[in-house]
Amino acid sequence: MIRITRDWELDEREIEEQFVRASGPGGQNVNKVSTAVRLRLDVAHSPSVPERIRPRLAQVAGRRMSEDGVLTITAQQFRTQGRNRTEALARLVDLLRAASQPVKKRRPTAPSRGERERRLQAKKQRGEIKRGRARPEAD
Repeated sequence: MIRITRDWELDEREIEEQFVRASGPGGQNVNKVSTAVRLRLDVAHSPSVPERIRPRLAQVAGRRMSEDGVLTITAQQFRTQGRNRTEALARLVDLLRAASQPVKKRRPTAPSRGERERRLQAKKQRGEIKRGRARPEAD
C-alpha cells in the first residue's frame, strides 16, 4: 500500500507498470535497453481512489488522463529502470496528493482608491508624452 494522505492509501496492485524504450539521445543504449517506465492507473474503476477525488484528479492530471479515466505517467529521465520507476511513482503520488487538496476559494478583490488614481495619472502622463510627439499645428 502506498500512503497518499493520512486517510487514503493506494493499492500497489492497481498500478500497471510497463518498461519501454526511451526516446532522445543516448546512443546505442537507447536502442537496446527499455529503461523508460510507463505507469497506468485506472482511476475510473479503482476501489482505492475516493469518489470525491476523481473529478479533481481529472482536472489536475490534464492530458495525462484519458477519456476512459486511465491516468498515465511516463518517466524516462534516467538511464536505469529503477530510478525511472521511483521517479514515476513519486510523480504519481504528488499528483494524487495535489488532487486530494481542497480547491481554495478565490476571494474577489478590488483595486484601492490610491491605485486607481495612480493608474489614471500614469495614463494622463503617457497621453501627454504622445501628444508632444505630434506635428505642430500650422497657424
